[in-house]
Amino acid sequence: MSLKQIAIAISTTLILIGCSDSSQQSELNSLVSTSSYDLVDLKSQAYIVEKAGHNFTVTGLEDKVIIFDIFATWCPPCRAAAPNLTSLQNKYKDDIKIMGILIEEEKTTEYVQRFVDAYGAEYTISNAEDNRDLSRAIATTIDVGQSFPIPLMVMYYKGNYINHYIGAVPEEMIESDIKRILKK
Repeated sequence: MSLKQIAIAISTTLILIGCSDSSQQSELNSLVSTSSYDLVDLKSQAYIVEKAGHNFTVTGLEDKVIIFDIFATWCPPCRAAAPNLTSLQNKYKDDIKIMGILIEEEKTTEYVQRFVDAYGAEYTISNAEDNRDLSRAIATTIDVGQSFPIPLMVMYYKGNYINHYIGAVPEEMIESDIKRILKK
């Protein structure tokens, strides 16, 4: 790089920094990558998940701890996690929302309901078209790659990433993070 190119780069940087103000910062914030994902649970309840940058929120549940459980019905650790997640959902029903995000495609509601019944998955489970896109977006933001292991449970509070868990993890491990967030 020549001296002239370096001088131009420095001058441009200084001009951009010197010209910034709060309105320009607001414009920059509006350029943050945003996406919306439409989820539907087995009872036809709709949820909208909003992604802004690395943050995820569920419309109407902004003050709850959200745990996305990315899973498949054939996965033994996913099956084992279901009763633990149900226990946590029941224990902290006013403070958390566990959302199972099925990554298998073209499964009927009846098929997924059989999984719920067999493994005690008594929390919200989405079987929507946007599931795979949401799962990929979450995996990308936490840097686990596109070929991530399952179950992948990712916790957010007020849209901010808290922690993630890969594979079969003890209920107490997830609960300790819930208690820390809720200060219980």
